[in-house]
Amino acid sequence: MHSMRVGLSSLAILTQLTTIQVPVFAQSWSESRANSTNDSFPSPVSYIMASEPHVSNPAPTSGPLFPARPFPQHSSYMAGTILPDHVDQEVLDDSVRSFYLAWKKHYLLPGCTDGEKYVWFEGTKGTNICVSEGQGYGMMIVALMAGFDSNAQETYDCLYRFYKSHPSTSSADLMAWTQTKNCRSMDGGTATDGDMDIAYSLLLADAQWGRHSNIPYRQQALQMIAAIRREEINPLTYIVMEADDESPRSKDYFDMRSSDFMPDHIRAFREATGDPFWDTVLDNNYREFRYLQETYSPDAGLVPDFIKDIKVTPVVCGIPAQPNYLESKFDGVYNFNACRVPWRIAADYLVSGDKRAADFLSRLNPWIRSTTQDKPDNISAGYNLSGEDLSHRNYEALCFICPFAVAAMAGGDNQQWLDSLWDYIINFKLKDFDYYDNSIKMIDLIILSGNYWSPAHPDSVATSSR
Repeated sequence: MHSMRVGLSSLAILTQLTTIQVPVFAQSWSESRANSTNDSFPSPVSYIMASEPHVSNPAPTSGPLFPARPFPQHSSYMAGTILPDHVDQEVLDDSVRSFYLAWKKHYLLPGCTDGEKYVWFEGTKGTNICVSEGQGYGMMIVALMAGFDSNAQETYDCLYRFYKSHPSTSSADLMAWTQTKNCRSMDGGTATDGDMDIAYSLLLADAQWGRHSNIPYRQQALQMIAAIRREEINPLTYIVMEADDESPRSKDYFDMRSSDFMPDHIRAFREATGDPFWDTVLDNNYREFRYLQETYSPDAGLVPDFIKDIKVTPVVCGIPAQPNYLESKFDGVYNFNACRVPWRIAADYLVSGDKRAADFLSRLNPWIRSTTQDKPDNISAGYNLSGEDLSHRNYEALCFICPFAVAAMAGGDNQQWLDSLWDYIINFKLKDFDYYDNSIKMIDLIILSGNYWSPAHPDSVATSSR
């Protein structure tokens, strides 16, 4: 939701540590780190992992070295999808590594309790320091960067503990949506997007580290998924709701925030739980998105920030929210929530090959290329559903630009457009934007470089082209 809403001290300690070799990184990264004095991140050749803590269930005595899927993964995406191909793979990876170091240093801050960290909610007025949306972003990012970052598991666990220390009032497994500077939750309500990303990150953590932790990642993921099912999915329509405070008598019970639909997460929840409920969630939300495109944005393929009065029987329907429905006068257009939709849909296509995702992107990609004349600096920070720029939005916003880059990965005819977007995005520095833009950029760089993977798809569905 985008809204208001170790240094070693003795030989004894050394003997308890294990050096694990990981693939040697590109020479360009090695050279760039050669003169660095920052020892808080791993060397390119190996990292040190503390001996496994005691857990109630003993860890397997054999298996892959941990993390199981160290960065870079060079994942195989759906056949026919593309990566930027005008630079070498090691350059793509180095760009991700470099930005991650800056992002982590700037945004991951210690909480008010030892052993906790939060993602700093920078760029807002007032006293809020964290939102569950950002905590979810951070937990996914750190889990995906494990192997490069030797402290990833420790950092992830600190982020996890902050989430657990700030439960919602409806469930101890969901996170209160915002915290103030004294680390107190503003209220006990939730934001569905944050909860879904946190639950997904727990599945990533389980895939990376398994039981090699005193945190039962998979058990916690299953508990959180059950709470999301109970509190944040409409039981009548199976549409993803905005938060946990809706009831059949609530005026927004049949409404949704478009960016809360995360189809690859829903697939992962289905596989983890074995619950066919999630198949219906996936189907009905894709049906709603198709209806919105065909009815309100047939030329541009856009969806609004918020959708009201959703029905799925006897036919699918829903309407864009009116101005000032919840956040601003732009609630019914393609604004700072819906801007994430191309990334979420494209990520699903990359890992699953779902035709519904391909169909969604097949409207969006030709329009954005046409309206910008294939020039990334022409991407506006907001559009109406007809595809016209919102007034006074002629400035760069990475939260709009980066998702269009991920969407461009869907087809080979977008290659030059994708290459231009990559160069444009990489050119911006962390200091140029705030938490929201930079965190979306961080996740999307992982995807764009070919290093995103789903815990629901341990093996590739096909092979991407380069």
